[in-house]
Amino acid sequence: MKPNLSAIREITPLSKEDCFYIADRQKKGFTYPIHSHSEYELNFIAHASGVKRIVGDSIEIIGDYDLVLITGEDLEHVWEQHECRSQQIREITIQFSSDLFFANFIRKNQFSTIRKMLEQAQNGLCFPMEAILKVFRLLDGLSSKQGFAAVLDFLSILHELSLFCDKARTLSSSSFAKINVKADSRRVQKVQEYINTHYREDIHLDVLSKLIGMTPAAFSRFFKLRTGERLIDYLIDIRLGHASRLLVDSTMSISEICYTCGFNNISNFNRIFKKRKSCAPKDFRENYRKKKMVI
Repeated sequence: MKPNLSAIREITPLSKEDCFYIADRQKKGFTYPIHSHSEYELNFIAHASGVKRIVGDSIEIIGDYDLVLITGEDLEHVWEQHECRSQQIREITIQFSSDLFFANFIRKNQFSTIRKMLEQAQNGLCFPMEAILKVFRLLDGLSSKQGFAAVLDFLSILHELSLFCDKARTLSSSSFAKINVKADSRRVQKVQEYINTHYREDIHLDVLSKLIGMTPAAFSRFFKLRTGERLIDYLIDIRLGHASRLLVDSTMSISEICYTCGFNNISNFNRIFKKRKSCAPKDFRENYRKKKMVI
């Protein structure tokens, strides 16, 4: 497998002496290509209906307002102009270091919701309009604040958003983002570990149910209750995440990727991929075919 030749590794303006960096700008379009960076990023966009947002293997067309938190160090992302015709786009980007909350501090009880949010955002986290309305006043005025007052407002933004974790949507799949997700249940963890190891193979319900000592029917209900999705949907998401990563990072043919990731039919693979990602595998790959730059 050849290394990823598609995404810029961005060097952000955040200095080691600052808690965060903020850019609040009016613009008429998006021109920056797909990129990643080690810093965490909270990105708010207004009046940009029709823009295409790519975070990992998630590709969506946004509405007038968009608020996304990304904490995955290698998670590629970009906002592309696509069908947006607005001439009055506003973008507020806040970047902050992963060590802003040193280990013992972030693990205090008072920061539990923020800690959970930062962990979830490794896959990219999209907040609902309700959350945007809650923090907009603070976001709107943050660039005009300085010193400790700015830090307090920034922490307030993170706290308010962390209360919406259960309503926020995870964007990229974990297998694409290369993140090991562990469920609260040890039995579910055991199944997830098996799937992560054997996703390239045929995986049968009776094998998984025997792993945790349940009947197939009871296991299906148990898995849906604990994870919120059917086993078959979970398995497809894992396979599609790995397939998406290979489309980005390798020169393998789509047919090779299909069979490497556990799909047994190229037509079925193309159909499922298009249904889940809203584009064909070929188009997904082309979205990442940007010239790599080292900056």
